[in-house]
Amino acid sequence: MNMNKVILVLVDGLAHEVAQHSLGYLLAMSEAGRATGYKLQCELPAVSRPLYETILTGTRPVDHGVVHNQVVRPSREQSIFTLARAAGLTTAAAAYHWLSELYNRAPYQAVRDRFTQDERLAIQYGVFYHRDDYPDCHLLLDAEWLRRRFDPHFLLIHPMNVDDAGHKHGLDSAQYRNSARRLDLWLADYLPGWLEEGYQVLVTSDHGMNRDHSHSGTLPEEREVPLFVLGEAFSHDRHARPRQLELCGTLASLLGLAHDKPVCGELLK
Repeated sequence: MNMNKVILVLVDGLAHEVAQHSLGYLLAMSEAGRATGYKLQCELPAVSRPLYETILTGTRPVDHGVVHNQVVRPSREQSIFTLARAAGLTTAAAAYHWLSELYNRAPYQAVRDRFTQDERLAIQYGVFYHRDDYPDCHLLLDAEWLRRRFDPHFLLIHPMNVDDAGHKHGLDSAQYRNSARRLDLWLADYLPGWLEEGYQVLVTSDHGMNRDHSHSGTLPEEREVPLFVLGEAFSHDRHARPRQLELCGTLASLLGLAHDKPVCGELLK
């Protein structure tokens, strides 16, 4: 099994219906045949912390037990981070502090955990934040610093401003759409360099957003989220039907890890 370096960009709260017309750079890459976009249906409940755990472990919320955002404890599942560390790979994340709580230490203590450098942890190198309005442009700088400084095999990048705009202004708002547009254009500054250096990149979301300024239920705008894949390890088969539960296993396969997680084999060469 080939080993690739992988970057997962997990855009919090980005509905597919907004992604399909607001992410101009990623859509341009798709039109040029350098990216492929898919529509995923998120698991339930369509809430952030449960779906972080689902994406990163391949397990449903009703099975892993993190069923709402107030479940503050470390993950009890085998995650992409623990799989990578067991194989001796290097891990890093620029992400909201709930990711630190799930995979490193809970509860989060900002002075201790905001800047993490500890080879014993599941996420060895991290820059974590704890304000929903922490600027996405700053977060991408944090991620790029981690990438250049520590050269991780797996890097998680988790921006929050789209979700924050959705909660403040709702799905059908200029603020929500423009937050997605800004993030897309900031990604355009980094993605070409990542691809040139051989990274396999996935851009997806945990859940969408509704017109009530919230999410957690079964409305299409809450459950349908985008997935873009970029890199030479992908098949770019437009007829593939990936599931959110298959993202962890697909990441593990890209990293060349032995695992028993569900995989969307159609995504991979």
